[in-house]
Amino acid sequence: MNIIFLGPPGAGKGTHAQRLMQELSIPQISTGEILRAAIREGTPTGLKAKACIEKGELVPDAVVIDIVKERLQQADCANGYILDGFPRTVAQAEALGTFAKIDAVVNFILSDDAIIRRLSGRRVCPKCGNTTHISALNGSTVCPVCGEELVQRKDDLPETVENRLKVYAEQTAPLISYYQARGLVRDIVCDGHIVDENHALVRQSLGLED
Repeated sequence: MNIIFLGPPGAGKGTHAQRLMQELSIPQISTGEILRAAIREGTPTGLKAKACIEKGELVPDAVVIDIVKERLQQADCANGYILDGFPRTVAQAEALGTFAKIDAVVNFILSDDAIIRRLSGRRVCPKCGNTTHISALNGSTVCPVCGEELVQRKDDLPETVENRLKVYAEQTAPLISYYQARGLVRDIVCDGHIVDENHALVRQSLGLED
């Protein structure tokens, strides 16, 4: 099954993609992670993407499309995959349609206020990559996994999150109409805080009831 996860930043796409990839034995393809790796390594693509991501802007289509096309040709995608963070625009969706067949689009729905609370409180460990939320740290500032000092990504700053939401509304939200016209969209309202309940809704939307 080839699946796209759509929704604003902070809606839980990555969390549910991680669980679903284990349940279905298919890879999660996160363009955000691919680009962040390129930034860490200082590649030409990473340098181009860095300025855009830190301002909450979108990386140019040509760069992202090439990355995704190459990734989908790898052997572990033969039985399906979950696209998390791509496509972000109708132009990207049209390009994707030239080299991939999508079976379902899960659209995560979450209020802007809830997203800003989630993302502005997120902290990342620069050593082991663990991500946590300040609400779970009880005032601590170190990684609960390895003890390294946690940091806040620039794209999680409140003002940047607001800009990311604006960009999403203007450029990415039209994808919902694009895929609705093709009968592929499954809406998931995930304002609740219980991850297991939200994940059950994701599975049901894909016809994977327990």
